[in-house]
Amino acid sequence: MHEINSTIEGREFNLHKLEQLLKPKGYVIGGNWDYDRGFFDYKMADDGGYQFLRVPFTAVHGELDTPGVIVQLGTPFVLEHVYQKGLDDHADSTYMSASFNQFSEPEDPDGNLDEDYIQMGKDLVKELETILSF
Repeated sequence: MHEINSTIEGREFNLHKLEQLLKPKGYVIGGNWDYDRGFFDYKMADDGGYQFLRVPFTAVHGELDTPGVIVQLGTPFVLEHVYQKGLDDHADSTYMSASFNQFSEPEDPDGNLDEDYIQMGKDLVKELETILSF
C-alpha cells in the first residue's frame, strides 16, 4: 500500500453528488463498505493481481444507506491484491446452507507495487483534485 497526500483529504461531500462525479470516471464504491465508511475504487490494471487507487470515505452526517448522507474523504492510496491461482483450500462453506464464499483468499493482500502504478495513482489523484475543486 502506498498513501498519496492530497488536497481532497478531509473535504466533505454529499455522497450522491460525489458518486455522480466519480462513477463516469471509472470509480465504483467497493464492496466492503459499512454504514459509516467505505471506499471509492478505481481499477488501474489487472497485472498479476489487481492494482487499485482507493479513496476512503467516512460518513460524518447520516449513514451511508440514507439519502443526503455527507461523507469526509480520507487519504487516497494505491494497493495491489495478488490472488491465488487455482482452488482455495480454505474456502468457506457451511453444511446444509445455500450459500458459500466462492472467492479465493488473496495470496498477498498487499502486494509489492511497481513504481509505474504509484505514479499512475498520483496522476489519478491530481485528476480527482481538479474534479473536486468546486
